[in-house]
Amino acid sequence: MPGGSLSGSYTSLENVYRGTTVPNNMAAGSKNMLKNVKKALSLGGGVAKMKLEPLLDKSSSDMAEVLTQKETKPIPKIMPTSVAEETALLGTVTSDSMDDIELKNIQLQFPSSRRLSGDGACAEIRVRTDRGDIMVAVHGDRNKPAIVTYHDLGLNYVSSFQAFFSFVDMRALLENFCVYHVNAPGQEEGAPSLPDDYVYPTMDELANQINYVLGHFGIKTFIGFGVGAGANILARYAVAHPQKVDALALINCTSTQAGWIEWGYQKMNSRYLRSRGMTQGVLDYLMWHHFGRGTDARNHDLVQVYRLYFSRNVNPTNLSLLIDSYVRRSDLNIARDGNTLKVPVLNITGSDSPHVDDTVTFNGRLDPTNSTWMKISDCGMVLEEQPGKVSEAFRLFLQGEGYAVLPLQKITPHPTIPQIMTN
Repeated sequence: MPGGSLSGSYTSLENVYRGTTVPNNMAAGSKNMLKNVKKALSLGGGVAKMKLEPLLDKSSSDMAEVLTQKETKPIPKIMPTSVAEETALLGTVTSDSMDDIELKNIQLQFPSSRRLSGDGACAEIRVRTDRGDIMVAVHGDRNKPAIVTYHDLGLNYVSSFQAFFSFVDMRALLENFCVYHVNAPGQEEGAPSLPDDYVYPTMDELANQINYVLGHFGIKTFIGFGVGAGANILARYAVAHPQKVDALALINCTSTQAGWIEWGYQKMNSRYLRSRGMTQGVLDYLMWHHFGRGTDARNHDLVQVYRLYFSRNVNPTNLSLLIDSYVRRSDLNIARDGNTLKVPVLNITGSDSPHVDDTVTFNGRLDPTNSTWMKISDCGMVLEEQPGKVSEAFRLFLQGEGYAVLPLQKITPHPTIPQIMTN
């Protein structure tokens, strides 16, 4: 220890150590030892006091004699130094008793596995059109503003939108909107194969089927939310019927015809789907179409879920008909300086998506005053890999179009408040 005088607790410990040091004569040592033993017994009490009481009644000389004798019954060994140390340390501890805590049971909770199947939250309704019946899933109060969604190739409303609209930031939208999920003919979950003589609708005819959906549910205007082929269908409908569309949120939207490379791949996929079913080549193309390249290293678990879904849950015959219709699509015939989309557009893509160039071309044909292009980093399938960023962008987009965040209702001017006219 450093030199100098001791104070406080160090002084008391010094006295303790000094009293337990082995003295030159036995009598002095016995007196000090008896004093320390009494201190220990005042704390311990009970059985220890009963066993050592006979020793305490003896004189110091008798005590020394007892300690030096060898008896048949062993006398408990008392270590003066350890007793003194325990006495000094126990004096600083509060007398409150501490209850022991026993760990009796451990319950492990594992996250629920990702499943691409319906959860029963949507009401599935068949809507009759001029090209056959289509299935529309409705989620929410029909008296509230409408959001119409349309899925991409190989998907349906469950596998494309269920996880996104179940995201915590998107649940508030369902309290203020009614979502109508439109499924292309034969693409819903568990759909039977379409008849051999069935002529699948073209992309323009698929867009025209939305009119039957609006008429069936009494929808006057809606907000469109589409992905891939579904985004192209909603954009076609907005070009033909701009008065019925309030806004569009489109992901990986293509506005041009299919190129020769895409046409060749898709024709080959369509032929294999009809003749052999879901082959490995078609499966790889679908994974590339949705996620881009390097998906196994980026998000292995999510990729495995969709690989199993495409190989087990997709009707290959019906998918081949939709692919044929998509690859034969016509140009949207829009231009920034001419006939373009009159409605506000949120144009979204992922940095790893193979459709980034298509969205750039589409953005170049839109009016810059009412359109926004957004590329989200570190993802290809944005709704699955970055739902938080997409939901935030979508909510801000709606707010910019006059929908307040709380509550999410369309803001209309009060008839008694004069409007300020600007040139």
